[in-house]
Amino acid sequence: MTVAAGLAAAFGTRAGRVSSFDDQVGAGTVTADDVDESWYFHCTRIADGSRTIAVGTWVLFDVVPGPTGLEAVAVRRRT
Repeated sequence: MTVAAGLAAAFGTRAGRVSSFDDQVGAGTVTADDVDESWYFHCTRIADGSRTIAVGTWVLFDVVPGPTGLEAVAVRRRT
């Protein structure tokens, strides 16, 4: 297990929505369903390899420590 995978397991998978996304910057935020918190994510953290995602898309994501605080990784669309 990688360090990132271990941290993701420790913080857990969350469900929520994409609350913002800037195509020019390639980054956005996701907001959890269960708490009123948002986390930053970069487009390289979208699990299916796409570089954009629509605001309002329902997603699952993992929260891990990043260089400037907690961030969302493995952002994936809910089915």
